[in-house]
Amino acid sequence: MKRGWYIIFSALIIVTLKVSAQKKDNTYHEQYRPQIHFSPPAHWMNDPNGLVYNKGIYRLFYQYYPKGTVWGPMHWGHATSTDLVHWVNRPIALYPDSLGLIFSGSAVVDFNNTSGLGINGKPPMVAIFTHHNQAKEKDGKNDTENESIAYSNDEGKTWKKYAYNPVLKNPGISDFRDPKVMWYAPGKKWVMTLATKDHITFYSSPNLKSWIKESEFGSGIGAHGGVWECPDLFQLISADSKKMWVLIVNINPGGPQGGSATQYFTGDFDGKTFKPNRSDTRWIDQGTDEYAGVTWSNTGNRRIFLGWMSNWNYATSVPTKAWRSAMTIPRELKLVKEGDEYYVASQPVKELDALKEKSAALQNFSIKGEVNLTKLVKASGSRSRLHLSSTALKGFSITMSNSLGEKVIVGYDEKENSWFIDRTQAGESGFNKDFAKRFSSPRITSSKNLDLTLILDAASVELFADKGITVMTAIYFPQKPYDKVTIASESLKIDKLQYDGLKSIWH
Repeated sequence: MKRGWYIIFSALIIVTLKVSAQKKDNTYHEQYRPQIHFSPPAHWMNDPNGLVYNKGIYRLFYQYYPKGTVWGPMHWGHATSTDLVHWVNRPIALYPDSLGLIFSGSAVVDFNNTSGLGINGKPPMVAIFTHHNQAKEKDGKNDTENESIAYSNDEGKTWKKYAYNPVLKNPGISDFRDPKVMWYAPGKKWVMTLATKDHITFYSSPNLKSWIKESEFGSGIGAHGGVWECPDLFQLISADSKKMWVLIVNINPGGPQGGSATQYFTGDFDGKTFKPNRSDTRWIDQGTDEYAGVTWSNTGNRRIFLGWMSNWNYATSVPTKAWRSAMTIPRELKLVKEGDEYYVASQPVKELDALKEKSAALQNFSIKGEVNLTKLVKASGSRSRLHLSSTALKGFSITMSNSLGEKVIVGYDEKENSWFIDRTQAGESGFNKDFAKRFSSPRITSSKNLDLTLILDAASVELFADKGITVMTAIYFPQKPYDKVTIASESLKIDKLQYDGLKSIWH
C-alpha cells in the first residue's frame, strides 16, 4: 500500500512539474505579447519609475499591482538590463506601508553620501517617491500625498525605507506627486521637480532629507487639459553647441490625440527658476500611446527616455489577459535645430542593433502603385525595424496586414503635410469606442527629405520621422500576427530602404 501511494505521489509530482514547465514556457508567448519591448511577466504595470544607471546596469522600476491586471495598490516592480534591450525581472522593490501606496518617483546615486545613508565609504542609491494615503483620500482630505525616500546599500538590489518619512510634507493640496530629483552641480544641491496639480514646483535639498521650495512654473503656458504628472528636468546640448534645459511634463487628459501624453518645454534653469524660451505646446510623442515618459539618471552625455506604452482612456480594458501594458523602446533624446528653432528629437537607442537577425536593403527604386515588401525583402509586420530615406518626399503609405483583413496603415499625407497612423481596421477594438481611429501629426520641418524609421512589434508601431522631430506611438490588437508589409504611392523615389528583422528579447 505504501508503494502504491508512493507511485501515485510520484506521478502527481511529475504532472505538476510538467504543468509548471508549460506555464513557464508560455510566459512571454501569449497573444499580443510584445517581443522587443519590456512588459512584466504578469499583472498590471504603468509608469516607469526610478530609472537609474550605475556600474553597467540600467535599473527600471515601475508602477505595479501584483494581484491583478487592473490598477490596484501600487508597488515598485523592478527589472534590470545591461544593454537597454534584454531585461531580467527582479523581486518587487517597494511595497505599500502604513504611510500609503508607492506612487511614482525617481532614483539617484548619492556619490558624495550627502544623505549620510551610505556605509563603508560606498555611496548609497536613493529612491525618492510619493506615498499616497488611501485612507485620507476616502475621508475626502486633500493632503493624501507626501514625498518619501528609500535607500539601497547593495547598488539597488534591495531597499530600506527611511525611518523618518515623509521628507517633504504636503502643504494641503491634491495631486502633489512624482518627484524627479537631480544633482545641480553649480549650486551643490539636489533639485526636485514635483508635479503639483496643473503646474510644477521646484524644491532643493543639500541631503535628500530636508527640502525647501524654490519656485513654481506652468501658469498660462503649455497644455492644461488635465493634471500634470511625472515631470523631468535635464540639460541637452545640440550639435552646434547650443545648451538648453528641457522640462518634461506628462499630462492626463489633454494629449494631442486625446487622453494622456508627454509635453515638453525648453528654456533656462538657474537652480531655482525655470524660464521657458517658447510659449507654444510641444510633444515628445504625438501618438496615442506614450505616457509618463521620463529619463534615466547617471547616464553621462546620453539622455535616454522611456515611456509607458498605453493611454489612460483604455489602459485597463485592453484585451490582454495575463498582463497589461508594456514600455516603449528606450529612446535617446537630442536637441536638434530646425530652421531657427530647437526641438527635442527622439531616436531608438543604438543598442537595438543587437537584435538584428536578418537584414535586407533596396536602393534607388521608384514606387508607383503598391509594392509587396514581404516578397522583396522578406519583411514582416511585427518584430522588425524599417527605415526609409529619400531626397524627394511624396505621399505614401505602409500597410501591415494579415489574412483576416486586419491592418495598420502608417505614412505621409501630402495634402495635409502630416504623418499619420490608421488603426481603424487593426483588430480588436470593442473595448473602447474611440480606439479604432486614424490620427495624424503635422510635419514640422520644411525639408523635402524623407527620413522615417518604424519599430514594429506584435501589437505596436513606433514612428520616428524627420530624424525624430516627430514621433508617434500606437498599440493595436490583431487576432493573427501581421505577416505582410506593402508600400504604396502615386510616385515616390526611395534612395534606400533598410529592413531588419529583430529577435525576441525573451528567447
